[in-house]
Formats: sequence, C-alpha cells, structure tokens
Amino acid sequence: MTTERITFDGAQGQLAARLDLPRGPVLGTALFAHCFTCSKDIPAARRIAGRLAAMGLAVLRFDFTGLGHSEGEFENTTFTSNVDDLVAAARYLASRDMAPGVLIGHSLGGAAVLRAAGQIESARAIVTIGAPFDPEHVTHNFADALPQIATDGVAKVDLGGRPFRIRKAFVEDVAAEHLAPAIAGLKRALLVLHAPRDMTVGVENATQIFTAAKHPKSFVTLDDADHLISRPADAEYAADVIAAWAKRYMKIAQPAPPPAAPEGVVRTIEADPNGFLQDIHAGANHHILADEPASYGGTDRGMSPYGFLSAGLGACTSMTIRMYARHKGWPLTNISVDVTHDKLHASDARDGTNRIDSFTRVIRLDGDLDANQRARLLEIADKCPVHRTLEASAPVLTELA
Repeated sequence: MTTERITFDGAQGQLAARLDLPRGPVLGTALFAHCFTCSKDIPAARRIAGRLAAMGLAVLRFDFTGLGHSEGEFENTTFTSNVDDLVAAARYLASRDMAPGVLIGHSLGGAAVLRAAGQIESARAIVTIGAPFDPEHVTHNFADALPQIATDGVAKVDLGGRPFRIRKAFVEDVAAEHLAPAIAGLKRALLVLHAPRDMTVGVENATQIFTAAKHPKSFVTLDDADHLISRPADAEYAADVIAAWAKRYMKIAQPAPPPAAPEGVVRTIEADPNGFLQDIHAGANHHILADEPASYGGTDRGMSPYGFLSAGLGACTSMTIRMYARHKGWPLTNISVDVTHDKLHASDARDGTNRIDSFTRVIRLDGDLDANQRARLLEIADKCPVHRTLEASAPVLTELA
C-alpha cells in the first residue's frame, strides 16, 4: 500500500486527507469517515484502509473540519457541515475518476455517511461501525455542559482528554436530525457493525439502524470490542468482514496475474511496524496473516513463516496422493498429513554449530486399501512438487522493486 497526502476543498476550508492506494490496479474506491472528535489516523481507520487497499481498493480517509490537520474551527461545525465535508470528499474523488463505491463511517461518521449517501450517486454500499441511530446521541458525551450551552451559546468541554468548544448550533443541528427516512431510502446495500458491549454508543442503535433499512442489509457483531475498535485483533476482524462484504457489492474482479507468473503473485505487506504481523495476499480472493509467537515478540495472530512452509508441504502431499488415488480408482476416503519442522546438526559440520532443516511427515490414509496400495501411495507422497522443491534447495532470486 502506498499513501498520498492530499488536501481538498471542504465546507469551511481545506481538508487534510490520506489516499491509500493499492500496489497495482485500482479496482474501486472507498471513502472513510472517522468518529466524533477523532481523526483519519486512528488505528481502526488505518487497519481497515490497509486491508481494503490490499484487495485493490483505494481508500480516502480525511479529517473533518477543525480536526486533525484540516482547516477551520471545530466549534463552528455541525452534523450538517460534516455531511457537506463527506460530499466534498466524494466530489474530489470523482474529479480524479475515482468516485467512491463504498462509504464507511465510524460512530458519528457512520451517521454522517447514512445521511450523505443520497447525495453520492456512485456509492453502492454503506458500512457503519458503532454508529448512533440518532445523531443527538453524541450530546451525552458532554451532557453536563448542555445547560451552559443553552444559556451562553457555547461551552468548553473535555472529550477523550482533549478540550473542545461546543456551540449551540451543533446541539440544535443534531437534535433536529432524524435518520430513519434516509436509512429507509438508501437503496444501497448496508452493513452494520457494532459491539454489544459498546459503552459509548449502545448496541440498540445498531438494531434501530438495521430495522429501519431495507434489504440487502447485514448485521455483524464485533463481540467484546470497544467503541474505538482499539484492539488490533478487533480492527483486523472488522477489516476482514468489510473487505469480504464490500467485494460482493462492488463486483471486484481479480486482476490478471503479471506476465511470467501464471499462478499470480503472493504479496506480503507489513501490518504492524512495531511487531511482526504480516498481511499476505494471493490475488484479490485470498488473504491470510503471518506472525511470530508471543515468545518471539509477535502477537501469534497468524502462522509463522516456517508454519506456512510446513503447510505448503502438507497440502501438496495430500493433493498429490489424492490425484494418484483418484486416477487409479482406489478406495481412499480421507487423507491427513502432519508436518513438523526442526533444525538438525549437519553431519559434516566441523564446529558442530551448522544446522540443516528437517521436515517430518506423518501421513494417515483412510479407506479400504491393501498393503500394496498404501505402500505405493507413500511412494507417491515423495513426488509432491513442494517436496521436490525443498529437497532441491531451490535458489531464491531477489531484486529491489
């Protein structure tokens, strides 16, 4: 994934944004709206954008007016101005021939995309994450200041440990907003993501959004995630769900493999610069995680590199045996292959420290097979192409992109 830092005209000045681009053809575009008083750079936004970019989507995430690196004064914004910023972002993308096909909104940003969708003709799919059904819900974050806002027209409040000034115009704007008609008239696919234990925006909001919407619609629980989706595992899960769901409605086709690579390219992208987690993609359809165990400084959220190597050997062994048994018409009902990897002292090591890799396979063959058939299938296992590659010590050629 590569990232472009850009600015574009918003409702009240220049808005700062990041455009995350896939390393390959752009198959579609997503527009991400962050939560109330957050920014485009919160971990959940980065993770979701990275996952979508890896499957070929460009993702624009921007700071609303007065937040992050965007111009303007936050105290002069309203829910309506947030919607205007979203429409401006979509307009900017359209000017680059990248009109957004999916709109993703987190918390109040989710309410904003529900309201803005009717003004963004290119949008085919809408995603909300922990969104309120009633935008006025956000005022519970500064309920103690509401009397002062009503009297003085403005009050200074503390939100997430940061000071903000909230004006009466904002309170009145969210109070006047009712999303039910907009949700009912979306005429777009809707995915509602919400955590039942969300203490900031209760899960009943997701129920109301889902009930108000017409099909096609989907409701996926985020289990025990917090409102900001701050845990990496929760952000990864949300990203995977959105990626799989959006792919269906955006009709994303897998790009052709590059020349001289008939089976495509396996691409590994670092997901966590502070650890070892890796995103691994084989075309647009296959995504898995690689990691190291916690004992080695990883988070154990995916197999280790040697685990993948062992998996390749085991899968290839099983496939090779199955093809042979099928060709022969033998009654082989099931195959399982256990692979273990170790490093052994090389017999010719002079100092006793050199080690070589050793893989051990334990193959189980189920079915009414006689002794000769079992012996022959064991021989066939050694003809597995991955087995032959490992034994041949295939060279690895490396070059800079």
